[in-house]
Amino acid sequence: MNINVAILGSTGYTGAELIRLIDNHPHFNITHLGAHSQAGKKVSDILPGIASHLGDKTLAKADAPLADDIALVFAALPHGAAAQSVKTALDANKRVIDLSADFRHQNTNTYQAAYDIEHPYPDMLTDTTYGLSEWARHKVRQARWVANPGCYPTSVLLPLIPLLQADVLSNHSIIIDSKSGTSGAGRSLKTDLLYCEINEGLTAYGLPKHRHVWEMEEWAKIFGKQSIHIRFVPHILPMNRGMLSTLHLTGKNTETWHKLLSQAYANEPFVRVLPAGQLPTTKAVAGSNRCDIGIQLLNEHEAVVVSCIDNLLKGASGQALQNANIMFGFEETLGLSAHAQWP
Repeated sequence: MNINVAILGSTGYTGAELIRLIDNHPHFNITHLGAHSQAGKKVSDILPGIASHLGDKTLAKADAPLADDIALVFAALPHGAAAQSVKTALDANKRVIDLSADFRHQNTNTYQAAYDIEHPYPDMLTDTTYGLSEWARHKVRQARWVANPGCYPTSVLLPLIPLLQADVLSNHSIIIDSKSGTSGAGRSLKTDLLYCEINEGLTAYGLPKHRHVWEMEEWAKIFGKQSIHIRFVPHILPMNRGMLSTLHLTGKNTETWHKLLSQAYANEPFVRVLPAGQLPTTKAVAGSNRCDIGIQLLNEHEAVVVSCIDNLLKGASGQALQNANIMFGFEETLGLSAHAQWP
């Protein structure tokens, strides 16, 4: 079974990862690569790591018509720019995995608060499926299109949801400190991401309220069945990829938390709960679609939970392909590795 695929926004980091992953997939076949400013150029001129059988293709405009035989569209476009492309693809009877933030929220007020722009299609917001794969696969199987979660929310929600569902957390004291490699900021030129600006440094950003906080709180309530308040501070590190989120949590029955997490993810191929007291590292998940979770108890009311993902894979393109596999009824792990690159 071969399914023709289009990737829009194919020259960014997430687009390049999608090309690499999907080209190795036994059922998905890349037939269309779209871009904005790089349209008309050869793929290999913009992405030198892409082999010639795809590198020799010419990049189409992001809004170019899609061939009738394309069944699936991955939209790896910036928020604000993706919504129109998603609607156009849906109107053409394509299925869509949207890696932007344009359909991650269920109402226009939340979207506008997070991104400071009005949503062009507010009536569509309640029709999409938020694709946190491990917690939404039953909906993803039936979906026409999926809003792929953000990288920070993925790293936070995976460890948080089982504890919220068990009602063991104090929802007034959730403090999260996250650190990301520079690829999380995208490929566009930014002065503060130049080598001399970021090398040998550590920078906090996004205060007083990073836009992903709205996403975390909204979906924690939906999946975890509790309204919570999160104090979140992200940082950027001078490394290419990787994300580590540290959750400072208070609550009750902390001695049960490791068991709760272990039971929740016992049969999940891409979530690994480490032995009690062992904490994960970004190096151990780099290049994989895995999320590693570790917990260290501090006392009967406090614990630190650490979650690590590769921000370009489980945090973006890998989870997008995982959702595509679910959507089309394939084995969830097809084209994805649970093993990290090593060394």
